[in-house]
Amino acid sequence: MGEKRDRGHQRPTPYLPSDAELRSILGDSNVIAVVGLSSNPDRESHSVAAYLQDKGYRIIPVNPNETQVLGEQAFASLADIPSDVEIDVVDVFRRAEETPPIASGAVERGAKVLWLQDGIVNDDARRIAEEAGMAVIMGVCIRRTDQRLQV
Repeated sequence: MGEKRDRGHQRPTPYLPSDAELRSILGDSNVIAVVGLSSNPDRESHSVAAYLQDKGYRIIPVNPNETQVLGEQAFASLADIPSDVEIDVVDVFRRAEETPPIASGAVERGAKVLWLQDGIVNDDARRIAEEAGMAVIMGVCIRRTDQRLQV
């Protein structure tokens, strides 16, 4: 069963590869589908995606409640992104219990990396992605990681 976030102050333990592997993942990636991306500039998903866009990544918003975010067309799900778009990273801003179907969608789309943002850890999602050969990062912010590694 996937890990649930404790309602107290304890956070789930992050799951991530080495710094060398993280540098390779970020350096080799071009297209990042951001699941849960909001058009609200006060939301963390928006500021992280804007940072990634400024760093040269192509952002694909995935949110059924949005039509466009940061100048990019939004899609209701990963399956709705046109099939000719190659997705490198699926970056997730959703509750941990919602991530296994997202991991399955990432596998179906042929994404290379499943990245669950800060505080999001789910062992079922990790297993789904890893069994399909994807790299998995959980519980860590992609922006802070990029800044720390200076990719």
